[in-house]
Order: sequence, then C-alpha cells, then structure tokens
Amino acid sequence: MALEIREITKHFAARTAVDRVSLQADSGEFVVLLGPSGCGKSTLLRMIAGLETPDTGSILLDGREITRLDPRDRDIAMVFQSYALYPHMTIAANIGYPLRVRKRPPPEIAGEVEQVARRLGLSPLLNNKPGQLSGGERQRVALARAIIRRPKAFLMDEPLSNLDARLRLDMRAELKHLQHELSTVTVYVTHDQSEAMTLAHRIAVMRDGKLQQFDTPARVYHRPANLFVAGFVGGSPMNLIPGRAEAGEFAAPGIRVPCAAPAQDVTLGVRPEHVLFSAGAQPGYSAASVWLTEDLGSETLVRLKADSTMITCRAPGDFELAPGSPAWFQIPASRTLFFDSHTTQLL
Repeated sequence: MALEIREITKHFAARTAVDRVSLQADSGEFVVLLGPSGCGKSTLLRMIAGLETPDTGSILLDGREITRLDPRDRDIAMVFQSYALYPHMTIAANIGYPLRVRKRPPPEIAGEVEQVARRLGLSPLLNNKPGQLSGGERQRVALARAIIRRPKAFLMDEPLSNLDARLRLDMRAELKHLQHELSTVTVYVTHDQSEAMTLAHRIAVMRDGKLQQFDTPARVYHRPANLFVAGFVGGSPMNLIPGRAEAGEFAAPGIRVPCAAPAQDVTLGVRPEHVLFSAGAQPGYSAASVWLTEDLGSETLVRLKADSTMITCRAPGDFELAPGSPAWFQIPASRTLFFDSHTTQLL
C-alpha cells in the first residue's frame, strides 16, 4: 500500500507553505517528516489526510488518486497531538467508535476492541473514562482507535509531544514495534530529530516548505545534502567551519585539513564524535584552548577555540579541564564533508 506525493504545492495568501514536494512512502514503510516549526510538515500531512486541499499536485494511495477525496473516503487513520478522545465515552467506546460509525454489529465491535486493547495493554482500562488515564495511556487509546479501522495508511502529527521525556522514550519504542507488527505505511510529523532518527525507515527533512533531503536516517546523518540538514540533524550539531579550499588543502583560522575540492569557498563539516581530542600534545594534532565543557554524564562535550575558530568534540564522562586550559585536536580527513559555501550543497 504505497503512498505517493507528486509535486504538491500549497499557498496561504502570499506565503508558500509547501513548495513542489514529491516523495513516496513504500508499503510498510515508516516515513518521518522532520523540520522546524513553520517548515510545512504539518500542512503536508493535513493535505494527505484531506483536511487541506493542495493548490497543485496529486496524492496517490495504493495507486488510486485521493487528492480531492473527502477525508472519510481515503481509508487513512490520523493520530493527533491532542489525542482527540471523547471525554464522556468509556475507553472501549472511544476505541470502537470508528466501527460504530460504519454500522458494524455490536458483538463484532466488542471483539475487535478487546483484541486491539490487549495488543496495546489497555484491557484493564476499557471501562474507564479518558480523564482517569495518564497521558501515555490516552495516547495508546488514540493509537488503538486508529488501528481498529485497519486503514491503508497511518498519519501521526507529533503524537508524543505532550508526554514527559521518560514516557516519550517508552512510547517511542512501543510505537516502533507496533508499526513493525502492523506493517502499514506510516507518515509521522515531528520537529524532534532524535525521534525521527530512531523511528524512521526514511526521513524527509523540510525547510520553508521545500524538501531538503529524503533518505535513510544513516544517510541523513552521515551524508547531509546541504548545510541546513547538517546543522539541524544530530544531538550535537555538526561542526560547520567556513574556510577556503586551495592547493589540495582546506584552510580556516587554526585549522588545516586535506581537501580535494577545487579552489573555492567551502564549509567543512565534521561530527563532534569524529574530532580526535587530547589533553596533551600529540603528533599531528593542532593546538587549541578549552572554551567550554558540558557534562552529559556518560560523556562530556568540549568546545575548543583554535585561533578564532570554534569546534566541538566529545570526551569521556569523567573529563575535567578548566576553561582556558590548553588542549589539542585533530580532524581526520576521512571523516570530513565539504559544502559549497554559496549554494550550501554537499560537494
């Protein structure tokens, strides 16, 4: 049951919310739309659901065009950030509501509800009301209500953003396992890049309504298509250092790295975990000073200053070195990426 989006565009007055976006989610695939607030990801999701109408382009589900169909005719289930449960109904009634609307017999509905509730650990709560449940339990009810329809596609609009950090991690694992079991094409919206990296088969990174990169989490992380993706994706952003490539070398204040790019202005990209760091002088290492440290428990982020260039690297969790202390670092040429400083694209 593939979902295909072809050249979708949506304007709101003079603003282009989604600009000629094309992508395809294959059968059973978990696709995450990732980007900052206002990038167009929720608008794109709402167009797939039929809650917004695109100005141009088309949407196909299982080979059938659904661009102009009413939401109820698309065979798509949507899970919202706000859960959208009926507070006066029991959990059983909330889960079974989509089947009641379709005039299914009550005994059949009860059987389906119990089956879905058992899968999501909701069986003991079926006689409760939503107000008696925790946030995580309410989110599972919203998922159960979507699952019971057995749709051709699931759409999820930041469904975990109202949960606390620990519960988000638990629900993220449950959701990934559930989607694997159901093997239903899923499009998931989030601004949280950690969520995108852990959930997605492929990530569609968006900015200002445009699709920046559509690829696997590993490719998005290790081979970002441009400077925006490089800086946006990653728990600790990629070091992005402007400089110049010339005579086989990248040069910036305090940094020299071999570079095969022709003579031009480039930006060097390197992940903090790939920067080699030492508290003592080492052959081939460059001198710097510690500007700032951030203790994260299992590791420490060390911000170095080499001449006027700032660079972040990772050190062990027990690392202790005061700001201003001398330090040394090396950027392995095999771990570097280079971006055209003018077009921002990966070279």
